[in-house]
Order: sequence, then structure tokens, then C-alpha cells
Amino acid sequence: MTTDGGSAAQASAEERLRRWRLVLGGGPADGTGQALSGRDAAMDGTLAALYDTDDNAGDTGEGRPRTGRDRAAGLGASAPSVVRWLGDIRTYFPSSVVQVMQRDAVERLGLSTLLLEPEMLQAVEPDVHLVGTLLSLNQAMPETTKETARAVVRKVVDDLEKRLATRTRAAVTGALDRSARVARPRHRDIDWNRTIAANLKHYLPEHGTIVPERLVGHGRAARSVRKDVILCVDQSGSMAASVVHASVFGAVLASMRSLSTRLVVFDTAVVDLTDQLDDPVDVLFGTRLGGGTDINRALAYCQSRITRPTETVVVLISDLYEGGIRHEMLRRVAAMKASGVQFVALLALSDEGAPAYDRDHAAALAALGAPAFACTPDLFPEVMAAAVERRPLPIPDTA
Repeated sequence: MTTDGGSAAQASAEERLRRWRLVLGGGPADGTGQALSGRDAAMDGTLAALYDTDDNAGDTGEGRPRTGRDRAAGLGASAPSVVRWLGDIRTYFPSSVVQVMQRDAVERLGLSTLLLEPEMLQAVEPDVHLVGTLLSLNQAMPETTKETARAVVRKVVDDLEKRLATRTRAAVTGALDRSARVARPRHRDIDWNRTIAANLKHYLPEHGTIVPERLVGHGRAARSVRKDVILCVDQSGSMAASVVHASVFGAVLASMRSLSTRLVVFDTAVVDLTDQLDDPVDVLFGTRLGGGTDINRALAYCQSRITRPTETVVVLISDLYEGGIRHEMLRRVAAMKASGVQFVALLALSDEGAPAYDRDHAAALAALGAPAFACTPDLFPEVMAAAVERRPLPIPDTA
């Protein structure tokens, strides 16, 4: 007689075999001997279409040869077959896994050109990486596809704005107020935490109170522009996700009255997209991903637009692979900092962390007092708030 514990152990062992079979992909070498049926077999087919190579795709290990649709080489045969496959993976896997499989399909099977077809775009799961791929194809995109592509990009941008806009406005507005503290605040403008900290030496223990000889207050938010922000964004191919996030943040910052925000993108040329910041989708379709990199030329342009150095924050977002004049780039950064500009160098603005980057240039910037680090979109509002207040940046610990 089988006990309940024995049944549970057997079920657990079978579940482990099932999962290993899905991971290993079948065939005589997988060692599980596990057969699949129903939903599992269909799920296995979608995985095989993407991840099986020609070398191991000859047989399923379950008595049937792989069809053209099962083999990796067959997935990209036509847009309709890829659309069906995209529908299948959305049926069997959660959104986060679907996005990974879509990226793998583009990279492993060269499906980029199929994204130029509207029916393909309607079937995909929109995400930041897909937007980057679409932007790299922008110049080759036919007019019949552009409307669908804009709808895909719009969905991703709207989702990012919902996630990031409120925190960004709150963090930066608070920093602007704190940076404008006044010596004789009205009662409602007193910053009580800083007032108490500034008067701890006047504590009267017999009365259990502090005598606030010096009041510290928040400055009232002014309607006039208080800070100038320049986002200088590398649009080389490896920076695609950073370009997407920077465009969204640029639009959010541009919506704040107390900031004057400029967005500059560059490769070997420099393009000022400031006049399009009311719509980040327009900004994104104004970029041109790929090509070389001339950071020095981009910084020269930004430097020429600075009129109030001590009230200016320049944010360079780049992997620092400089195709221009290296010593001139560093000289410009040093000159901006010497004039009072708050200079921030971000190796990436994305959830993936730092890409490959030029470590020599990063070290040289750090020596100038501008450490370069990767920044997630969730951390960016705090980085901007610290830059506005001219306090140490919240550099993440990457150890």
C-alpha cells in the first residue's frame, strides 16, 4: 500500500523530471526518458523552435521527427509563422519570460526585418528592448508600419511614465525647495528637522527643550526657472534602453516649471531634441541608434548652451567609448566643473546595469570628481535630487 508521503514524493520526482525534460529539450542525450503530451508538448514546441540548433534538432526523442516549424531555422520563414509562434509563447509563458524569448528570437534568428510588418508588431509583447530594436529600424520602416510602431512605442512610454513620473517630480521638487532655504522663514516654511539639528547645542535638559536660536526654512517654490538641466545621451546601439528611459525622464523634467530642461542626443553628430520634449515618442523617433561616438563634440555643444554654470546640472549618459578627441573631452568636463556646473556621468540608464564601457575614461572622470556609474530608472530621481542639492550622489554599491 502506498502512503500519502510516498505518493507526494513520487509526484515531486515526476515534476522534477518534467521540468528537466522541458529544459533539456528531448532527444537521446537528455537522459530523462520523460514523454510530454498536451500543453507540455505544445510548450516544448515553442521552446524548440527558438532554442534547438540544427545539430540536435533532428528528432524529438518521442518518436516523431521535428517539423520545419519546430526547428530554429524554420521560425523566421515568414511573418505569419512568427506571429503564430509569438501567440503561442504568450499563451504558455508569463510576460517577463515572453520578453526574454522575443529578444532571443531577434538576436539568435535575425528576425529584426520581420518587425517591419504590422502584423508582427501587433503580436509582440511591448518592452524597452523592443522599442530599442524598432528605433534601430526606424530609417528602414515603411509608412504602413510606422503607425503600428508608434502605438507599440507609445504603450511602453506610457507605462514608464506611470511608473516613474510621480517619484521624479516629488524628488526633484523637494530638492529644489531644500536648496533654496531661507534664513528667516515664516512659521509654515520652517524645516523643523534641520532647525533642530542646527540647534542641538542649545538643548536645555532641565526644561527638556531646545532653544532654536537659528531657524532653517524651506524656500517657497518659485515660478521662475531655478535650475538648468542638460541631458546628453549617447545614441550608439548599445545604449538603446538608456535612450528610451532618458527620453521619458527628459519629458517629465521638462514638464516642471522650475527647471529648464534640454535633451541632446549624439553619435558622431549632435542633435538637440529639446523642442520635442512635450512628447517622448516624438523624441524617440527623432533619434538614430547606431553609428560612431563623439562625446567631445556633444559636450562642446552642451557647454555652449550653459549660461548659468552654478545653476546647471549636466548629465552625460554614455558607455564612454570615445571616437573623438579624448583629452579635449576630459578638458571640457574639467572646465565645466571648475565653472560650477554639477556634472553627472551615467554609464547606463536601464535596469540591466552597466554595459561594457571604457574603464580608462571612467577612471579619468572619477579623478576629475565625476564618478561614472550605472543607474537604474528607479534610482534616477534620487540622483537628480542629489545633483540639484549639490550633495554626494547615491552611487550604488557594485561590490
